[in-house]
Amino acid sequence: TSITSAKIQVNGVHLHYQQTGEGSHAVLLLPGMLGSGQTDFEPQLKSMNKQLFTVVAWDPRGYGKSIPPSRDFPPDFFERDAKDAVDLMQALKFKKFSLLGWSDGGITALIAAAKYPNLIHKLVVWGANASVTQEDVRIYNGIRDVSKWSEKVRKPLEELYGHKYFAETCEAWVDGISRFAENSDGNICQQLLPDIKCPTFIIHGEKDPLVPQAHAEYIHEHIKGSR
Repeated sequence: TSITSAKIQVNGVHLHYQQTGEGSHAVLLLPGMLGSGQTDFEPQLKSMNKQLFTVVAWDPRGYGKSIPPSRDFPPDFFERDAKDAVDLMQALKFKKFSLLGWSDGGITALIAAAKYPNLIHKLVVWGANASVTQEDVRIYNGIRDVSKWSEKVRKPLEELYGHKYFAETCEAWVDGISRFAENSDGNICQQLLPDIKCPTFIIHGEKDPLVPQAHAEYIHEHIKGSR
């Protein structure tokens, strides 16, 4: 039941991950914006069935303990994270694995499942969106200033990064994700959803303050057989 913590070189960066369990079903946990395996998935690392699953939680480049490099947001940052995530699991010698992604990690998981269908066993996403509307941009700008966040959400991230990196990276994220609104239909990965062939389960929080429910409904409509 112990949790190992290590780094492995993938695509020219050293990615940090945590691993636990010895089950035959490998699962990768993908954290949300600014998140890490530890801050976002501590309950899953502790409590998921260690006999059924081998659980890996990763820190995407520039997040958590996968620094350096500093986090940046080029136009393809979701595709880059998807490739990093899949290549990490292959470097760890998993032939096939499932993805559990929330928020930005959900978007990354959708892209990975569409682009690497032979590697992905099952997919669970929550708080994810395949496009960015002008209303979304307004919501994102509401969280730009981290000093206005609730202490409960802010504190663990401030402890992880220090105030300066946390504040600057949040602002960079708002700018980076808002750029998708300039695309036709605000597209992030809408065209990829029909390519997802694995069993897919979509969860959405009724009170999610950052992602309106229409996003979950759109994903459900465009992934065949999803629930």
